[in-house]
Amino acid sequence: MCEACGALVAGADGRDPFAVFGLPVAYPLDAAALRKRLLRLSRHVHPDFHGGADAATRELAAHHSAELNAAHDTLGDDASRADHLVRRLGGPDEQKERAMPQAFLLEVLEWNETLEAARHAAPGTPERAALTALGLDLAAQRREQMNAIARTLDPLPADGAPALADVRRALNAVRYIDRATGEIAELSLGVTHPR
Repeated sequence: MCEACGALVAGADGRDPFAVFGLPVAYPLDAAALRKRLLRLSRHVHPDFHGGADAATRELAAHHSAELNAAHDTLGDDASRADHLVRRLGGPDEQKERAMPQAFLLEVLEWNETLEAARHAAPGTPERAALTALGLDLAAQRREQMNAIARTLDPLPADGAPALADVRRALNAVRYIDRATGEIAELSLGVTHPR
């Protein structure tokens, strides 16, 4: 939209999330300021705001509203923002770089054993109780991985820099942690899925 007059304007599809919000490309981001900007922009591009307009304008509003929400999903999540930046800077995606940090792999083996034991244990057993400690370990490890990512991405490395592969490996670890944390939540609620 034109921020001066508020009129909707057609833009390029698939715009960069930073461009959608009019932000500089950088890893550090003020989440509260991003949320405030989302709410301000949403009011102007939301389809309901243009309910009395012609069909083309309503369709454009729906498109911009979806684009704005998708951009917020990317920028508002620390791991998604890092993933976007790695890709934007020509770093490897998760298909090209599947490894995780070496020191992390030893802990993964222990965590998998705890999860496996909990999967086959009844609620209230010591195996299920071990999930609380595992959840705390995973949260601490996620913070450590995200701190390493933040240090590498601030300031942003050059396009194609080898450090981007390090960030990808850390993001792979974060993805593992997020899946394991989700499984812990499901097991704690008594939800089980066949493996």
